[in-house]
Amino acid sequence: MLKGIIFDMDGVIIDSEPSHAKAAVNTLEALGVFITLDYPYRFIGSTTKHMLKTMIEDFNLSASEEFLNELYNKSLAALIQEEGYTPVPYVVNLIQHLYHKGYSLAIASSSTPEEIAAVTEALQISSYFTRLVSGATVQHPKPAPDVFLKAVSELNLNTGECIILEDSSNGVKAACAAGIPAVGLINPNSGNQDLSQAAILIEGFEEIDAAFFEKVYNRYHNFPVVITETDRLIIKEIAVDDIPDLMDIYKNPEINSYLPEIQKASLDLTETAIEKHRAYIKNMYHFYDFGLWGIYLKETGGLIGQCGIEPHQQDKIDILELGYLIAPKYQHFGYATEAVTAVLQYSFNCLAVNKITALIAPENKASLHIAEKTGFIFEGSSSKAGVAYEKYSILKHG
Repeated sequence: MLKGIIFDMDGVIIDSEPSHAKAAVNTLEALGVFITLDYPYRFIGSTTKHMLKTMIEDFNLSASEEFLNELYNKSLAALIQEEGYTPVPYVVNLIQHLYHKGYSLAIASSSTPEEIAAVTEALQISSYFTRLVSGATVQHPKPAPDVFLKAVSELNLNTGECIILEDSSNGVKAACAAGIPAVGLINPNSGNQDLSQAAILIEGFEEIDAAFFEKVYNRYHNFPVVITETDRLIIKEIAVDDIPDLMDIYKNPEINSYLPEIQKASLDLTETAIEKHRAYIKNMYHFYDFGLWGIYLKETGGLIGQCGIEPHQQDKIDILELGYLIAPKYQHFGYATEAVTAVLQYSFNCLAVNKITALIAPENKASLHIAEKTGFIFEGSSSKAGVAYEKYSILKHG
């Protein structure tokens, strides 16, 4: 279960990387060494101490690390005095949102404790964070995992309960070394960072919320993702453990008589069905981000059916086809209409879907009624794999 969200600071909360890079350039320039901004951008995600130590070695400087640090801090302070702290767009709103959703929040930054305190106070976000952890207080800087492991420990959590927000190659590597999924923020002001090891990449925070982090966390750990909820139902990805219950539903003639593919699936031995579903999770849920989801009763947690959308080709045209079924025991309670309505809302509002098609056997009067009740429009008769169907469709409005 996701409990803790750990933020890097520079490049994630504030757009400070250009200031740090300029300060490094100014520091070396004061010593007669002239470099471009490409050089300090190598150290994004690591500590200032590590950068200064490497500078001394790379340029054979006679200055001490302490003297270099003093020059660097003076230059950085002057830049901050001139430019101030610029928050990454929408990050403050995101922090407030996650805090009010009940997550434990921490900052794990390569900046010093003083710098972290100054930033959080300036942006008035200190109260939202349970812990502020500096890379200067651990033995090994990023890309070592030390600062993240310390943050996890101080949150009284374990690595399997956390996710990390990072904008740097070193930071993402540190997250991977800690065994924690990283959301990689592509921040143009952070230079050309290799974020390929992140669990997912984002370009900003405008549309990011708690549900997004839950989905990334569940994907990383191969947990079923909750898609949407209604008053009585939870629509979520079907777990491998639920396959025997699904097979029991498939075996009922009231279910499979209208659906040839379901009838065939019901003949699979359990182990075969489980292996097929493992492939379905990878190839449908993970790749397309949709599929046939499970319908679960909130009251009991039990699986009572399926509802979702799948890509198919019909009459040589690519379509997204709606599928739904409810176990006979739970029919005539309005669950199918409730589930279909929720899936349509989710598909149109959260996925890049503009049209959904339903192919229904002419004799399946109950499904025809549900399609019409939920807004589908009859388009005519059609066929698939030699079987006759009534074709209905619904378009996204607005």
